Amino acid sequence: MLVGAQLTSSERGNRKSRKRQKRSNTNTMQTVVQRLFETCREVFSGPGTVPSPGDVMRLRSVLDTITAQDVGLNLNMRCFRQSDGQQPQITYLHLHECDKFSIGIFCLPPSGVIPLHNHPGMTVFSKLLFGSMHIKSYDWVDTLNDPYDSFPGHTNNIGQVGPSLAMVKSDGVVTAPCDTAVLFPNDGGNMHCFTALTPCAVLDVLGPPYSDDEGRHCTYYNDFAFTSFPGDAIIQSNGDSYAWLEETEKPEDFVVVGAPYRGPRIIEN
Repeated sequence: MLVGAQLTSSERGNRKSRKRQKRSNTNTMQTVVQRLFETCREVFSGPGTVPSPGDVMRLRSVLDTITAQDVGLNLNMRCFRQSDGQQPQITYLHLHECDKFSIGIFCLPPSGVIPLHNHPGMTVFSKLLFGSMHIKSYDWVDTLNDPYDSFPGHTNNIGQVGPSLAMVKSDGVVTAPCDTAVLFPNDGGNMHCFTALTPCAVLDVLGPPYSDDEGRHCTYYNDFAFTSFPGDAIIQSNGDSYAWLEETEKPEDFVVVGAPYRGPRIIEN
C-alpha cells in the first residue's frame, strides 16, 4: 500500500509538472505573437506607409524569431494536404486587421499557387515558416530615372493601356528557415507570385492592408518575356532581367478559403 501510495503521489507530481510546463509553453507562445502585434502597432503608427529603416529592422527581427509552432501550425493540418485531382486550395488564417496593418498566415499545399499580384502603396513583411517555394517578383521600371525608351502603345505606368515594363527582383526557390522578406511600394519586389514545392506556411504583415476605398486594390497580372514585344524598349542594363506585365482578372482557379486561427490569441489593450 505504501509503495502504491508513493507511486500515486509521484504520478500526481508528474501531472502537475506537465501542466505547469504546458502553461509555461503557452505563455511563451502568447508572448511571441503578442510581441509581434505590439511591434506592428508601434511601427505602423506614424503617417505614411513606409516605416523608418530602424522600424523595418525592428519588426523584421521579431518575425525572424517566429516559428510554425509559435502560431500553432503543424504539417498534419488539413490545409497542407494535397487533394487528388483538384486544384490546390489556399487557406488563410486571420490573426488581426485594422486600418494600419494586418497579420495573417497563408497555408499552401504542394503545388499551391498564389498568382502574380501587387501591393499598391504597401509595405509587406513575409516570413516563410516552413517548406520550400518558388518566388518570382517584380518592380515597375521608372522611366524618369532609367534610360528606357517606351514604344508607343506600351507604357511603364500601371493603369494605362498595354503591358508595362518591370524589372525582375527575384526568381528562385526559398526554403525555411530563412530571413523575413520585405517589399516596399516601389522596391523589393512589390509584385510577386508564390508556387509551393512542398507544404508551406507564410506569415504576412501588411501595412496598411488592402482597401478598395483608399485605392489599395489587389491587381493580378500575366507576365511575358521581354522579347515578346521586339523593339518595344531599348534597355541599357547591367545584367538585370526584365519582363512585360499586363493586368488580368483574378484567376478563376485561384481559391482562398478562411479557416480559424488556432494559435495564441492577440490581446488588444
